[in-house]
Amino acid sequence: MPDYRERLWPTPWIYIATLLLIPASILVLAPVSMPAGIATGLILYLATAGALSLTAPVIEVRDRTLHAGRATISLDQTGEAVAASGADARRERGTGLDARAHLVIRGWVDPVVRVPITDPADPAPYWLVSSRRPKELAAVINGSRRPEPAEGDL
Repeated sequence: MPDYRERLWPTPWIYIATLLLIPASILVLAPVSMPAGIATGLILYLATAGALSLTAPVIEVRDRTLHAGRATISLDQTGEAVAASGADARRERGTGLDARAHLVIRGWVDPVVRVPITDPADPAPYWLVSSRRPKELAAVINGSRRPEPAEGDL
């Protein structure tokens, strides 16, 4: 059972905005064939909506390991995770971004969590991960990094 799990689904407005593929296809193909324009628009919309849904990454903390999309890292190799939202999150994704950082960010999710990497062999100085619940994710990462209690400790 994961300590934390979140799928970064696109927001509803993205699905609504991609509906514009239908009238655009009709506009382009109407001089040739109206049914072809409608069919092409529907196919493009369904393919785009399907691709957005199928490629939505999962952020998960399980068994003292952080999984972000297809990447994983042991929490023993990470520092103190820090949640950022609003202007701080924009700075993390923009002017404060290190080009070597490992990114699992989505434009439709504003808050991010910065997870420093302490492994000197890792070329990425930190991971930057989008999260709709950044404080909760950072707390779980930081809590999972604590050593397992010994059998005699309570």
